[in-house]
Amino acid sequence: MKLDQIIKTFVVPSGKTISLKRDYDPAYTADYLNKEDAQKMLQDGIEQLAKYQDILYAQNTYAVLIIFQAMDAAGKDSTIKHVMSGINPQGCQVFSFKVPSAEELDHDYLWRYFKALPERGRIGIFNRSYYEEVLVVRVHPEILERQQLPSAAKGKGIWERRFDEINNFEKYLVSNGVIVLKFFLNLSKQEQKKRFLKRINQPEKNWKFSSSDVRERAYWDDYMAAYEDVFNHTSTKWAPWYVIPADHKWFTRLSVAAVIDRTLESLNLQYPTLSQEHRQELLEAKEMLESETGDAE
Repeated sequence: MKLDQIIKTFVVPSGKTISLKRDYDPAYTADYLNKEDAQKMLQDGIEQLAKYQDILYAQNTYAVLIIFQAMDAAGKDSTIKHVMSGINPQGCQVFSFKVPSAEELDHDYLWRYFKALPERGRIGIFNRSYYEEVLVVRVHPEILERQQLPSAAKGKGIWERRFDEINNFEKYLVSNGVIVLKFFLNLSKQEQKKRFLKRINQPEKNWKFSSSDVRERAYWDDYMAAYEDVFNHTSTKWAPWYVIPADHKWFTRLSVAAVIDRTLESLNLQYPTLSQEHRQELLEAKEMLESETGDAE
């Protein structure tokens, strides 16, 4: 199966009800690939992404927003590190959203994300995002009580309303030239356990582990149900979700890079075309430089 065909299997179809357990295998690696092949293909993808980013930055027409959501230890940080390793830091920004501050709680739940959106010509990455507002807030309803909302805004139908608000927000972004790519790194519960134990057993990885990670693991089924509801309501034609297998990091990285590359390729990016006036300025500048005398070779 070609990589383009594989990518299509990751998409959550708009308007279709999916089941993570039935429809998406966290250990999938596309049988014809092995780790060595994938690493070579990933390097090619990184180089291609660097070229696209250079044109994106120069053209200054589109912005790209890349969203990563996942359970703990799914590999969000390492995926960002590897896939984005070849791009110019000037054209990329990464935001990791933590517990809202007092100032952020005094605004609507999209406010802190809205002000972190990438400018035209840049790639912005959200390591977790506004989708936490229909995931962790749903699993832990006590968080909702701290959001200082009027009673009508947190009553019956809140999740469906937030799904609509997020869909409208993303449609607004896409309509204004912000390409929205949404990745869920689909990790199995068994693989998460292995990675947690590795973090505990290897001293150099101890810093990655928090006891709260294990406490959140107890809500696994609740999170899976919340994620399925998110995908079934917010995977749209203008901003689809990609469910990426995450049990094998090498395949996760390759898959994410492939989706980003194919998306940028579809934009038909072009370097800016110079006006006749600008071309004339270049010729005059060239003539002035070439006419200079006395410069040491």
